[in-house]
This record gives sequence, structure tokens and C-alpha cells, in this order.
Amino acid sequence: MDAEGRNWTYLPYGPFKSIEVYRDWLRSVQDGPDPRFFAIVTKPEEKALGVASYLRITPTSGSIEVGHLHYSEVLKRSPAATEAMVMMMAHAFALGYRRYEWKCDAINAPSRAAAKRLGFRFEGIFRQATVYKDRSRDTAWYAVIDKDWPQLRQAFEVWLAPDNFDGQGRQRVRLSDLTPDDREKHESD
Repeated sequence: MDAEGRNWTYLPYGPFKSIEVYRDWLRSVQDGPDPRFFAIVTKPEEKALGVASYLRITPTSGSIEVGHLHYSEVLKRSPAATEAMVMMMAHAFALGYRRYEWKCDAINAPSRAAAKRLGFRFEGIFRQATVYKDRSRDTAWYAVIDKDWPQLRQAFEVWLAPDNFDGQGRQRVRLSDLTPDDREKHESD
């Protein structure tokens, strides 16, 4: 449980006073075209443990962003969380998008680490990019482009394979060991 509301620090909304208020908010955004929200549901429990969305959906330029990530404590740092992100990325590239973006508050170290672990390349900091919750936000930009996808897809397949996890569910090979090691470099391809 997040009694102090820390899980909402880097989102422009929340924390919510009750689960009912949260559900009302979810209903108000669930059918929006942009951002387009999805529940992250685990199997075999069929239990929703998080949300994510596509946003800044721009088919004409082939660009789409993943964001509005909010995970329960059970989902955080789990193979299911990685699998959800892989599925969303795979779907975007299957739809023909050329660019898959991840943006976060520049001081959000866990989000930045997740982007790097998932193979996103760091593209820079947009200073004073927005204001939310009464403070100025610098935004860290990351992206995966279509030509990166085949190599990343292979890395995800290796990492998500059942034989990569021992009997206690611990990974044998870390995903960050399988994704490119030049993620923090700003390169023009």
C-alpha cells in the first residue's frame, strides 16, 4: 500500500483519497484516444496490477510514447512488468511506428534506470519542459527506433525465456546485460 502517495510523485495526477476516487478517475480516462490507457493484468490470476498508456500518438510521423506508468508493489521489478513493456513496444512496432519514446522527470531515477534497462537510448534533457504539481520539470527523453527493435526483441526473448529464471524466480542473465551498452550516449544514426 502507498499510504504516503510516493508512487504518484512523478505523475501529473494523484495520489487519490480512496480507491473509489481512483476508479472514478480511471473511468474518466479509460476510453480516451490519447493517452490510451491499458490495464496490466497478470496470468493466471487475471488481476490488474498496474496501468500504462500510449500517448503523443502521431501516426503521420510514426512516433508513439509509452507513459503514465503506475505499478503496484507486486508488479514493480517483476518479469511481468518487463513483459508488459515488451508487449507494448512490440505492438507499436507491429503497427508500423518508427519511433517509440519514453519520457520522464529528469530526477526520477527509477524511471530513467528502467528506460535504460529496456534498451531505450538517452537523447537528452529538455530543460523546464513542463510544470506539474507546482514545480518545474526537466524531462529526460529516451527512444527506441525501428532499426533497434530486432536486436532488442531478441534480447527480450532471451531474458523472458523460462530457463533464464531459477526455481525461486531469480534471473540468471540480467536484461541490462543483453541490451546495448551505449544507451547514455547521444548519437545520431
